[in-house]
Amino acid sequence: MNIKHIILGTAVIASLSLTSCNDWLKEEAPGTNTVEDFFTGGAVAIQTVNACYTPLAWEFNNTYFSEWYIGDIASDDALKGGQDLADDNNAYDIDNFKVNISNGIILDYYRAKYQGIARCNLALLEVPGVDPDADMTEARRDCLIGEVHFMRAFYYFQLVRVFGGVPLVDFVIDSSERWQQPRATADEVYDHIIADLIEAERLLWNRSQFPASDLGRATKGAAQAMLCKVYLYKKDYAKAYEWGRKWVQEQYGTQYELLADYGLNFRLEGENSAESVFEIQYMADPTSDYGEGFGFTRGTFSTILCRPRASKLGGRGGWGFDHPTHNLYAEYEPGDPRRALTIGELDEESAAEVVVNYLGSSYYNRKNSYDENETFPAIDHDSRSPLNYKLVRAADVLLLYAEAALESGISTSDAKWALEQVRSRARNMAGDSSVLPAFPGYGYPDTTDGLRAALRHERRVELAMEGHRWFDLVRWDIAYEVLDKTHGSYGSTESEEVRAEMANFIKGKNELFPIPSEEINLNPMAQNPGY
Repeated sequence: MNIKHIILGTAVIASLSLTSCNDWLKEEAPGTNTVEDFFTGGAVAIQTVNACYTPLAWEFNNTYFSEWYIGDIASDDALKGGQDLADDNNAYDIDNFKVNISNGIILDYYRAKYQGIARCNLALLEVPGVDPDADMTEARRDCLIGEVHFMRAFYYFQLVRVFGGVPLVDFVIDSSERWQQPRATADEVYDHIIADLIEAERLLWNRSQFPASDLGRATKGAAQAMLCKVYLYKKDYAKAYEWGRKWVQEQYGTQYELLADYGLNFRLEGENSAESVFEIQYMADPTSDYGEGFGFTRGTFSTILCRPRASKLGGRGGWGFDHPTHNLYAEYEPGDPRRALTIGELDEESAAEVVVNYLGSSYYNRKNSYDENETFPAIDHDSRSPLNYKLVRAADVLLLYAEAALESGISTSDAKWALEQVRSRARNMAGDSSVLPAFPGYGYPDTTDGLRAALRHERRVELAMEGHRWFDLVRWDIAYEVLDKTHGSYGSTESEEVRAEMANFIKGKNELFPIPSEEINLNPMAQNPGY
């Protein structure tokens, strides 16, 4: 059964008793289950590891909290969108650097990641002790353990780049005495992520070793890619280069490759393709998730959230969130086919509708909209679109490797090679050898600064509206220089109606989001600066 179609319920696990052994004077009540009773076979071990993936797919609890709310909307790539300014105040605050400690999106995002971490901790405690059987060989058990190390690392990576240092929990919290945990530093969290990823890389299988029914699981290539990425966030460029080169040598061209058709990455037929290094698995389902919150999402809300509101689309339209900006539109070079495959433009009649426009932008995000060849297929239910969400693509890894090669000072030739791999795919799609020329050129001189600027441009246009841009701006230490409404290259040049909603970007504060107040009430810890 494809991992995409496994319903990863864990009610049985959640209901298990985690109490210690009874005093010798007490007898176990009839029917009492213990953890040891449950973890008795390979099928259970596989189910437990499947459950570790589930919170990655959660997008809805008390509000919607997909990572693109931060990665796109907080950046210069996108505006909040929606019906009007008041439609989702939490997203409005993220868009305009006005987030406070009670923001519902940030709270639900924080809690979903820790639920994932808790599941991973339980799996790492119990799965290694499950004996191999007909359902699980010893080699499969080792790979499962690698998957859990990868998933725990991924959840902590999602947390640390949003909040900075967070409580570091790598054990099962089985009593109230262990609930409150101190906040670790960001460096300590990154070190823990790296340790998990190194162990994952050792244990995981290559993509080709998995049967087709298991595509979508974490792989050795995914762990190598994430090690390159995490070391870039730590600014350890030599290590990032080492892991990026390992991925290129061991994975690129054999396990992963760029699809000839860039747009295929964002259609159903391109799911779990050779370009996909890691993606969130979703499935179609006619039933609703509304009012149910954490734990029920099997399909993605992103489709209904990002489709345009145009009345001509009838029941196949959406709610109009995550509007691409004019600034992003203008970033593309003439003739770049990726712009039309990323930024949707409605016909004049639809674009003129008041509900379609948000602060002057009628664009929509084609990558999330389940927009198949400029049509909007019906979905079984708003909350259950089957469109997977790409977290890591081969193009992303190539550009990370290029950046590491440049910033480490090890090889500008490797940086140029990887950059050209990505650009040549877009050039070939354009069918015109004169567009998207190889570096140097197109405004970028053959210098270190020129190559750096070219790489940053390429990451923006290649990965636009995929939730990367905000995090790139922050890790490059240029978020203020780009986003501030008075001094930023985006903020100061955006339209007056957009600028009117922005607060000033406060350097040293707005690069991180606040630890939610409800979490500080439960687990007292220091707040991020400025909040």
